[in-house]
Amino acid sequence: MARAFLYDAVRTPFGRYGGALSGTRPDDLAAFVVGAQVHRAPALDPERIDDVILGNANGAGEDNRDVARMAVLLAGLPLSVPGVTVNRLCGSSLEAAIQAARAIETGDASVVIAGGVESMSRAPWVMLKPDKPFPTGDAALVSTTLGWRLVNPRMQPEWTVSLGEATERLAERYQVDRERQDEFALASHAKADAAWREGRYASLVAPYPGVDLDRDEGIRADSSLDKLASLKPVFRPDGTVTAGNASPLNDGASALLLGSEEASDVIGLAPLARIAGRAAVADEPQFFGYAPVEAANRALAAAGIGWKDVGAVELNEAFAAQALACIDAWDVDPQIVNGWGGAIAIGHPLGASGGRILGTLARRMEAEDARWGVAAICIGVGQGLAVVLERA
Repeated sequence: MARAFLYDAVRTPFGRYGGALSGTRPDDLAAFVVGAQVHRAPALDPERIDDVILGNANGAGEDNRDVARMAVLLAGLPLSVPGVTVNRLCGSSLEAAIQAARAIETGDASVVIAGGVESMSRAPWVMLKPDKPFPTGDAALVSTTLGWRLVNPRMQPEWTVSLGEATERLAERYQVDRERQDEFALASHAKADAAWREGRYASLVAPYPGVDLDRDEGIRADSSLDKLASLKPVFRPDGTVTAGNASPLNDGASALLLGSEEASDVIGLAPLARIAGRAAVADEPQFFGYAPVEAANRALAAAGIGWKDVGAVELNEAFAAQALACIDAWDVDPQIVNGWGGAIAIGHPLGASGGRILGTLARRMEAEDARWGVAAICIGVGQGLAVVLERA
């Protein structure tokens, strides 16, 4: 089989819910990063792109109708370039990268753009069609921004608790207290702020034209433990999960350029890293936050290495409690995890986050001279996804 490589990565700054990017349609965000990724490859003839695979978790509003194909058209790429949209909720753009790598390895493609998009600000309200004509009762609108809605009554109730309540249960099971969660959240903001000030994201982020946003909107450089400790729990009166130690709602898009080894001349870039291992796992839906543990372990086994070989980790921080539970379970130095900040500070636009962590991982490995790295993400309804990179 051929080998698949990551050649480049780019994303928008991530905007706050109702913030700077809330006026921008998700299909336009997707088109922008797809176009930006093509323009960053100096030799790439767009006709040579075999597919565009984008992740999207909602798809209920302006991101409907196969947002990947819409991005191809809106970006002005040749009409011959196909596009497909995949949905593995929070892991959608990492799933897109995995599918792109698999197509390259099997010889079905040579050059693929992967990535994802989400506008949580613009996610619409929806309502069910009535069971019969001319209903006499009221109808309710349901938000599609995040989490369960229109739940099948046959689902077991413990499976459909809110993401926050699920995280409270995880924190209890794995004994992650409020103080550790707040400390972790503060470190996320501090590391993200430092990375931006040091220019770490200069090669990874492209501001969206016409929008006054040149860095991630949710980073709070002035946060403190006292401020975080003052926040009330959101999901339980005596709980530990707050707005300060959880990822926020966000808008943004990410793109990745993947290709075969031979595609280097076509793309005009040297590869950053090889896709060396990957895994998808599932566990109890209410303990979705712990699923990255086994996903990463299996991906490492597929790559033929162990945690002692890993020099950099990017773990999506859906909640501080779940991130800490995963780090505690791995035989890994916490200092190599999310060295440039994580989703608690940077943001978590669902469909775009997997592309963000994979692109950041590749650039961190380059900057820190790490041979092996792991990108892992938890996924609602009890799934986890992980990819292992080997620096090229």
